[in-house]
Amino acid sequence: MLTITKPSDNRVDITFDGGIDANIMTAALDKLFDASKDIKNGVSLYTITNFDMPTLGAIGVEFTKLPQLFGLLSKFQKVAILSDSAFIRTAGEVEGFLLPGVEIKSFHLNERAIAENWLVTPVDEPINSYN
Repeated sequence: MLTITKPSDNRVDITFDGGIDANIMTAALDKLFDASKDIKNGVSLYTITNFDMPTLGAIGVEFTKLPQLFGLLSKFQKVAILSDSAFIRTAGEVEGFLLPGVEIKSFHLNERAIAENWLVTPVDEPINSYN
């Protein structure tokens, strides 16, 4: 399952739980683009649990939307990733090094309050780590 919500004007939350097929990916990306259209200096909270690799069809849908996905990068300053999987948290941190202009930080699933606090802290202001 993949859900997209917009809890505030500059924030989009994405929740992955389990598997994603082409139909789910298409609907979720359409909703993501719609939710993000008016965002500037945005933040995003990803919650990833029970991760299954997306199907080949879902990956294909994602590849067809790459230009739009890269366009989203300019809309977001920070992305927090919540997961109980060390692999997912590490992959998120690596992705942060590869994507210019977006800070990505990973947190354990039980650190939601810390992640949300980090998201609202201005980019140039340090925050104490509780890790």
